[in-house]
Amino acid sequence: MDPDRRALYIISVAAELAGVHPQTLRIYERKGLIRPKRTEGRSRRYSERDIELLRRIQELTTAGVSLEGVRRVLALEDELAAARGEIGRLRREVERVRREAEEAVRDAHRHYRRELVPVHHGTVVRVRRS
Repeated sequence: MDPDRRALYIISVAAELAGVHPQTLRIYERKGLIRPKRTEGRSRRYSERDIELLRRIQELTTAGVSLEGVRRVLALEDELAAARGEIGRLRREVERVRREAEEAVRDAHRHYRRELVPVHHGTVVRVRRS
């Protein structure tokens, strides 16, 4: 498991690390901005990734963005990250296809060289058909 995703922190520690009040974390959860893991006893547990997200939310709200605006910004950031991942995957695929095409061209050239037959210089007669 990704160490950044391990839910380690109780709400009071997470709030302190993010620089907010625990009630703020509950509000963010109700608004769907964050989804902490839950223990069997239903206590919230926050991961390092959750703490980073809380800091990002704080950064946006401090800049005057509403919670609905924060939700939209976070969604767009997720889309952008996914698009970057897809672009990277497509670039790797294009590179793989390019290498395969270059190898196919090299193979074709090797094949043609084996089939070349020397041509003796001589007279060429053209026959006209009527």
